[in-house]
Amino acid sequence: MSPFDTQNVPTGPVIEPDEFAARRRRLMDAIGEDAVAIIPSATEQTRNRDVHYPFRQDSDFRYLTGFNEPDALAVLAPGHADGEFHLFCRPRDREREIWDGLRAGPEGVVSNYGADKGHVLDAIDALLPKLLRGRSKIVHTLGLSSAWDQRVLGWVNNLRAASRRGPAAPEAIVSLDATLHEHRLIKSPAELEMMAHAGRVSAEAHCRAMRVCQPGMAEYQIAAEIHHSFAMSRMDCAYGSIVGGGANACILHYVENSAILRDGDLLLIDAGAEYEGYCADITRSFPVGGKFSGEQRAIYDLVLEAQLASIDAVRAGKRQQDDVHMASVKTLTRGLVDLGLLTGDVDALIEDEAYKTYFMHGTGHWLGMDVHDVGAYYDDGKSRPLEPGMVLTVEPGLYVAEGTPGAAERFWNIGVRIEDDVVVTDGEPRILTADVPKQADEIEALMAG
Repeated sequence: MSPFDTQNVPTGPVIEPDEFAARRRRLMDAIGEDAVAIIPSATEQTRNRDVHYPFRQDSDFRYLTGFNEPDALAVLAPGHADGEFHLFCRPRDREREIWDGLRAGPEGVVSNYGADKGHVLDAIDALLPKLLRGRSKIVHTLGLSSAWDQRVLGWVNNLRAASRRGPAAPEAIVSLDATLHEHRLIKSPAELEMMAHAGRVSAEAHCRAMRVCQPGMAEYQIAAEIHHSFAMSRMDCAYGSIVGGGANACILHYVENSAILRDGDLLLIDAGAEYEGYCADITRSFPVGGKFSGEQRAIYDLVLEAQLASIDAVRAGKRQQDDVHMASVKTLTRGLVDLGLLTGDVDALIEDEAYKTYFMHGTGHWLGMDVHDVGAYYDDGKSRPLEPGMVLTVEPGLYVAEGTPGAAERFWNIGVRIEDDVVVTDGEPRILTADVPKQADEIEALMAG
C-alpha cells in the first residue's frame, strides 16, 4: 500500500508486496521472453454530469499491481534489459490533488508498488514501442476497451512499418485471460484471509438484519442496516444487494428493495461485502415475523439439506457440476416429490429437469476478486475437478411463485435460497461465512433474542 494512498487504509489483513511480485513473476514465466503483457487499469466512469461513480479498480490490474488509481497501464516485459515491470500512471499534480486526493506518481509506483520503472501516462506512445520491439507476441485481452485496443494495434502497425529497418514487430496478440484467470482461480493463503475477513463482516451484517427485522419495515431499511455494517468496517458492497420479501423472494435478481415487509412472509437477503478487492457472497432466508410457518419450514429445511449435501461434495477431485450441483438436484427433487410439488419417479424427473420449475439456477460459482470470479468451469467439455485453493459459492434454492402450475396455493410466494462461501482444501471444506446461522431453530432464536 502506498503512503500516498490515504483513501485506502486496510482494516484487516493485507496482501504483501512480495505476493504481488510473485504473481507478476508467475505470469512472466508463463508468457515467456518473446512476449510483452499489457494490462490497463479501470477508468473513472461518469454517473451524471460532473458526478462519477465510486472508482473500482480492474481486478486483473489490481491482482498484479496492488495499485488502486485510475488511468494507469501495467506492462510486463520478461527479461527486458530496461526493466521487466513498467507502470504508467497519472503525474503528481498539486492542483488536482487538492480536488481529488493524492497520487502516487511515477516515483511512488517504483518505491511503493515494486515497478522497475515508473512513467507518466503521456509518455506511453514514445516508450511502449521500445518495449515491444523484437517480441513475437503481445499478451492483451482485446474487446474490453476500444480505446486501448486501437492504441495497441497502432503500436503494432507502426512497428510493422518500420520492421524492415530493425527488429521484427509482434506477430500475434493473444488474450491474457486464459493464463492469468487460471492463476487467479487458485487462492493463496493471504487471499483466503482477505476473503474470510469479508465473510465475517458480511455474516455479522446478515445477523444484524435478522435482529432488527420487523413487520412493517421496508426492504430498503433492512438493506440500509446491512450496508451500515459494511461501512462501519470500511467495506463496500460486492454487488447490488437483494432484499426481497414475500413474492419478491421468488425474483432471482430482485434489486428494487422497495416493498413493505409483512408478517407471515419470508425475507430473502443476498448481500456480501468487498474488502480490498475481495468479495463475500451470502444468502439467507428468514421469516419477517420471526417464526416459520409449516410450509415455509418444510421448504427451508429441504433447501438446507440440499446445501449441506452440496457443501460436503466440495472436495478436491470432485466436480462442481457433476458432484456439487447434482447433490442439490437429487436432494431437492426427492424432497419436492415428498412435498407433492412434483409427481413421478425421482430419477426420471431429474433426467427431464422437472426440478427447474422451482430450482432454475446453478448451485454456485467461483468467488474471489469478482463475485462471479474468473476461471474455466469445464475442461475438455467436462466439469473440471476441484483443486485446493478454489473458492466457490454453494447456493441451492427453491422458488414457488404465485400461480406456479402444479404447486398448491399454500406454498405460493415462498422463496428460499441459502448461500455460503466454501474453500476447497486437502480435507474437509472450509466455510468462510459460517458465522451467520442457517438452522431454522437458530434463526428463530436469534430473531427472538
